Amino acid sequence: MAPLNVAVIGAGPAGIYASDILSKSGLEVNIDLFERLPAPYGLVRYGVAPDHPRIKQIIVALYKILQRGDIRLLGNVEVGRDVTIDDLRDHYDAIIIATGADRDHPLDIPGVDLPESYGAADFVSWYDGNPDYPRTWPLKAREVAVLGVGNVALDVSRVLAKHAEDMLKTEVPANVAEALADNPITDVHVFGRRGPAQVKFTPLELRELGKVPDV
Repeated sequence: MAPLNVAVIGAGPAGIYASDILSKSGLEVNIDLFERLPAPYGLVRYGVAPDHPRIKQIIVALYKILQRGDIRLLGNVEVGRDVTIDDLRDHYDAIIIATGADRDHPLDIPGVDLPESYGAADFVSWYDGNPDYPRTWPLKAREVAVLGVGNVALDVSRVLAKHAEDMLKTEVPANVAEALADNPITDVHVFGRRGPAQVKFTPLELRELGKVPDV
């Protein structure tokens, strides 16, 4: 039987691990991994705060998978713009879509579209240096409200509250470090819709926030 040709769309953890499992399945298979951005690793690279190297260490395992040579990475290729699903169907026996969730879920409340209202995904992408986003961010507020009680909410709060010099020991992009150094913020207020028992952040995240100077 001829080898199976499989296209995997999205080179984040899901796409890379799916490719890894398929390559070890015992089937004779050729795998092409398509990534819209120039570099792989998805939200591990562009969705984790720079001062969380422990989580970013997942990249080491993903890198080893790609370095084996049995999975071909095609970066800077956007499915739907550079190539269509129909094009892929003409050349592949199967397509795995692993594009993840890199956009904010719409919040249907009054005022959410006002100029000083931002989605966390946009802010996180900025401070992680995602090439799709501008290199500047309007850090002009002294008080900020963060809506939500998940790990991303605490990441955003910690990055806003942290002293800029404490971020320099991380992989924070130079333009972000420069902007944070001029950040005038004094207060961050985190709002949760329900009570403490329903929070989604981990105790580790909360303890870490409590160790940030001046928090």
